[in-house]
Formats: sequence, structure tokens, C-alpha cells
Amino acid sequence: MATITASPPRIGLPGLLKNRAFQKLLLLAVAAAILVPLANARWASGTWPSALTVDFSEPLAKASDWIIDNRDSHPLFLYFFGHVSNVVVIAVRAVYLTLLAIGWAGVTALGALVAWRVAGVRLALGTAVAFLACGLLGMWVPTMQTLALMVVAVVASVVVGMLLGLAAGLSDRMDRVLRPVLDTMQVLPAFAYLLPVVLVFGIGVPAAVLATVIYAAPPMARLTSLGLRGADKEVLEAVESLGSTARQRLLTARLPLARKELLLGVNQTIMMALSMAVIAAVIGAGGLGDRVYQALASVDVGAALAAGIPIVLLAVVLDRVTGAAGEKLGAEPEPRSGLGWLLALVGVVAVAVAGRFAGRLDWPEAWIVGIAEPVNRAVDWMTAHLYSGVPVIGGTADWAGHFTTWVLDPVRGGLQWLPWWSVLLIVAALAWVIGTWHTALTAVLAMAAIGVLGVWQPSLDTLSQVLAAVAVTLVLGFATGIAAARSDRLERALRPVLDVFQTMPQFVYLIPVVALFGVGRAPAVAAAIVYALPAVVRITTQGLRQVDPAALEASGSLGATSWQQLKQVQLPLARPALLLAVNQGLVLVLAVVVIGGLVGGGALGYDVVFGLAQGDLATGLVAGAAIVCLGLMLDRVTQPTERRAKKGA
Repeated sequence: MATITASPPRIGLPGLLKNRAFQKLLLLAVAAAILVPLANARWASGTWPSALTVDFSEPLAKASDWIIDNRDSHPLFLYFFGHVSNVVVIAVRAVYLTLLAIGWAGVTALGALVAWRVAGVRLALGTAVAFLACGLLGMWVPTMQTLALMVVAVVASVVVGMLLGLAAGLSDRMDRVLRPVLDTMQVLPAFAYLLPVVLVFGIGVPAAVLATVIYAAPPMARLTSLGLRGADKEVLEAVESLGSTARQRLLTARLPLARKELLLGVNQTIMMALSMAVIAAVIGAGGLGDRVYQALASVDVGAALAAGIPIVLLAVVLDRVTGAAGEKLGAEPEPRSGLGWLLALVGVVAVAVAGRFAGRLDWPEAWIVGIAEPVNRAVDWMTAHLYSGVPVIGGTADWAGHFTTWVLDPVRGGLQWLPWWSVLLIVAALAWVIGTWHTALTAVLAMAAIGVLGVWQPSLDTLSQVLAAVAVTLVLGFATGIAAARSDRLERALRPVLDVFQTMPQFVYLIPVVALFGVGRAPAVAAAIVYALPAVVRITTQGLRQVDPAALEASGSLGATSWQQLKQVQLPLARPALLLAVNQGLVLVLAVVVIGGLVGGGALGYDVVFGLAQGDLATGLVAGAAIVCLGLMLDRVTQPTERRAKKGA
């Protein structure tokens, strides 16, 4: 059977003039021809005019003084923030005391038996091994402290995220309103809002939980909204035709259809909450994060790793157990499942009581295995043998130098060479061609706000690092996600690796990164890539796997190859998930900007850290606000395609 290939239609000038994107480009060219000479005559130097900047240091200093003066007397603090603080302290303390009362054997048995009832023997054994490893590393008590804080923070983050996601998923207006709010919550560096949080709640657990919720709730909200909006319209129409109410449609159709997105949201919330463990330790959270922070203060990578491994193990256990529990939602209950849970509970109680009578509630010190010394020796070996002088390929220091010289320096130099008004024009052009004039206006205002804040040059420096990191992250993330979506074996093999990358605190691998790449912008970019890559891979894999199998079968029956199916069917149908992956890549890279400032990244990240260290609310918040504006601008430049596609559908 011969294959007939149609030649592509020729597009003449009349056809181009009718093209919407071409019309926008033509209007932009006319506007640029008029505005560029005027702007160049008025601001020839190209730097942001000092007359257009606003000094926020005085009002922010006054706000800080007002909070300090009224924290113990104002009704807002006494009857609202005070009650919130008390509830958080009571909840965390109740969980922590319960865990200590059960003892290490009881907690291990509880985790293993819950995993057994939810997912089977294999996960039960893995859970038991994870808890025992925490004890063997000498981190049992800090692990219980972190687990108690994370349980409360994750529950609060999931509840807040689901409520926000429901509002955004069921209402276009709320989606438009909440989108910049979620961007701000996730993009604003934790170091930037730690100082205001400490001013309100003081140093301790409430401030740590609130900071974790601010950072961990947005992924749950975004994925909840994505799941609700991506529900099968035919199923919803069928349910509606049966006379169901809006609430019944939500509970019986929308939420069950969005189950996979909800599970992914819980997964991402757990990962991000645990990634905040070290940062939360800066404001008194204690637990494993505090151990990591103290170890790195003395440049002890081994001790930091010993405290970082339990954070990863907690993340993996919570991820697997909640994922398996979610897979059973809506399934038929197993016969005598209630009896199984009762027997499991009786077993946990028996183990806990036996441990109490035996006086074995605390982990025995004789069972602790030290890993700090061999890890430190390994880091020293890597530094001595890989940093430089490697035959043919060169050392890691050479790679960092080449990346800085060939990528980071040209991008930064190009951005800072451009006149400020030309940067605004470029941002407006990109946002308008991709979306609408509303998104273009938002992007331009966000970029202009950076100049008004007086941090134009450092913001462009940060932008160059973000663009480089995001480009590498998306290339690696999309390629890996596509491969994982097409191979179950590869996905299973990648899952623990992604868990480690995403949950291991950035502070733990920061010193090895610096040891291998030196101090500068290259290690900052490397840290951002390691942190953002897992989310991009996960969301890409999930989006490709959710493509309707009927569409793939139809294309296969027409003779499409595997590559054609990917290019012409899977990628177009998975576009919402891919756009979300781009968004999360940008957000997570920006979230590590501050960490990069600690290892020579400079620019806005350094300003945020300096503001927190010096108690300078103005410096820290202004730099943090500039990072938020960068995130908002990049989001509007990359995301509006989805809206326009929906509008034209």
C-alpha cells in the first residue's frame, strides 16, 4: 500500500498578515522603531535611572520596630498569632512525646506494620530498615524531632494546598488571583521571610512550621488545580446528566479522576517540607536539620551526611507509604481488612509495652555505627584526584571554569550590557507574542519593579545564573522523563535516586560541590540543577504516562513509529504537564539562588543571606522581592501559551 505524503501549503504575504503572531511581531517592530530612538536619546547610559528607584529601608525598619514593640501587647498577636503558635507547639509536642513513649522498637514496628497493611511485605521491610538505619547512625532522637515537626507541617501544607487548589481548579478567576500568590510563596527565598516570621513568632517550632508550610503548600495547590482542570469532560457530563449537584460531582468524579495528580502533590509536598529541615533549623526547629547545620559550620561533611541520610530515609518512607495508600483509594476493601488493622495495632502495642518493660525505649549507644570519618576521607580523596589534573577530560575545576567562561559570563555580560529599557521591551515582546497584553504588562511591571527596588544589576546577574541552570535542567529533565515514561524498569530505578536528590538538604552536598568545583557561580548553578531536576523528571514522566492509551493505539494502527508517537501524540497531549514542569523548574532553581549565594553565587542570593545574618529587614526583603519579581516575569514569559490554547479551542 503506497503512502501519500501531502506537500506543506505555501504561506504567502496575505497569509502571514492574517497570522496572529506575525501581526504582533509587526506591531512590536513599529513600536520599537518609535520608542528605541526616544529611549536612547533620554537614557543613553543604559543603567537604571536613580530617579526611578525607591528607598524602602526606612518604612521596613519602622515595620520591624512596630512588630517588636507590639508583639507582647497588640490584640493581633495575643488573640491570633499567639493561638496559632500555641496550636502548632501543642501538635508537634504531642506527636514527639507519643513517638518517644512508644520507643524505637514501637516506632519501627508501627511504621513497618502500617506499610505492610498498605503495600505489602516488601515496603514493610524497607520501612523497618529505614528506621533502624536512623538509629544505627546515632540519629534516633533528632529523627523523632524532625518526624514530629514534619508530620504537622506536611498535614498543614496538604490541607492548605488542597483548599487553594480546589479554589483555583474550580474557578478561572481564583486561578488568576492565586497564581501570583503561589508564585510568591514558592519563589520568595526562605531566608528572606525567615526574619519576618521570627519577628512575629520568635525563634522556635511555630516559625519553622509556618516557613515550611509557605514553601511546601504551593506544589499541592498547583497539582490539585491541574488534576481538577484535566478531568475527563465526558465523565463529568455523564455525572451531571444524572442530576448530581456540584458538590457530588466534585466528590464522586473530579477528585477521583485527579487522584494521580493529588498523589504527586502529596509526594512533592513531603519532599519540599523535608528539604526545609536544615533551613528551618536556622530559626530553632532542632532535629536533624540542626545537626546538619552544626556539622557544616565545622566543615564536617561526614557528620552532615550522617544527619542528612535520615532526612532522605524519612522522605522515601513517607512517599512510598502515602503513595501506596492513595493507590488503594476507591478500590474494593479487602475481606477482613478491619481485623488486619486491629491485629497490626495490637502488635505495635505489644512491642511498645515490651520495650518499656525492658527499659529499651532509647536506642542503645553500643549499636551506633560512625560513618563521619570514612566519608571525610572519601571527600578528601575526591578533592585530591578529581579537582584537577585528570587526563584527557580535565578536572572538575576545569569544567567549572569553562562553564563560567563560555556560558555564565557571556549571558551575564549580555544582559548587563543591554540598556534597561531594551530589557523591558524584550520582556514585553516575549510575553505578548506567547500570550496576551495582560501577561505582557504583568511581566514588564515585574521587571520594572526590580529597577524601582534599586537592585537592577545584581538581579541581571541572578537572572543569568537562573537561565543557565534552567536550560540545563530542562534538557536533562525532559530527556530523562521521556525515557522513564517509556520504561517501567528505568522509572523504578530512577525513583530512589530522584528521592535522594530532592530530599537531601542542599547544605549537605554543598561542601562536596565546592570541593569539586571551587567557589563561584558554577557550583551555585550545579546545586540548583541537582535540586530542580527531580521535579521536572517526575512531572514529565507523569504527564506522558497519562496520555490517553486510545490515542497511542490509533496512531500505532496508522503505522506511526515510536518516535512519531512521542513527537506527534504524547508531547502535544502532555503539554499542560510539560508547562508545569517548566514552571516548577524555574521556581525550584530560584529557590536555590540563596543557597548559591553562600558558595560564591553572589548577586541577590548573597543579599538575602546578608540581610538575615545582620537582622537587616530591608536588604533581605528587597532582594527576596526582586527574586519573586524575576520568578513572576519568567512565569509569564513561559506559561501563557496554555491559556491562549484554551481560549482558541
